[in-house]
Amino acid sequence: MLNVCNWAVHAGFPSPAADYAEEQIDLNKHLIRNKAATYVFRVKGDSMTGAGIYEGDALLVDRSMDPKHNNIVVAQLNNEFTVKRLYRRGGVVKLMAENPIYPPRLIKEEDDFVVWGVVTNNIHKLC
Repeated sequence: MLNVCNWAVHAGFPSPAADYAEEQIDLNKHLIRNKAATYVFRVKGDSMTGAGIYEGDALLVDRSMDPKHNNIVVAQLNNEFTVKRLYRRGGVVKLMAENPIYPPRLIKEEDDFVVWGVVTNNIHKLC
């Protein structure tokens, strides 16, 4: 449980009320929809930097969610895990990087492909 302040945080001068917490917050309740189906993946690589996902970030991935077009997903492609944006339109399925140096990956019939889960949150360290 973490303490929660009910005041808005301005990106200017600090509030003199910052030392007063009014309630506590359980991050599990705010970040996890289905505890039994949620996993944490650590990011390796830079293919999703355009979506604000960086190497070392922790992704919360929910396996119980139905993956939809444009969701960021963790997929298993030919026995390797990857995080990408899902493109699914008109029978075409692609995994799209959020970094222009990586081309889209068209999923073919012969590929061993499964969407493992939907990324619901990214925990990104600032320091």
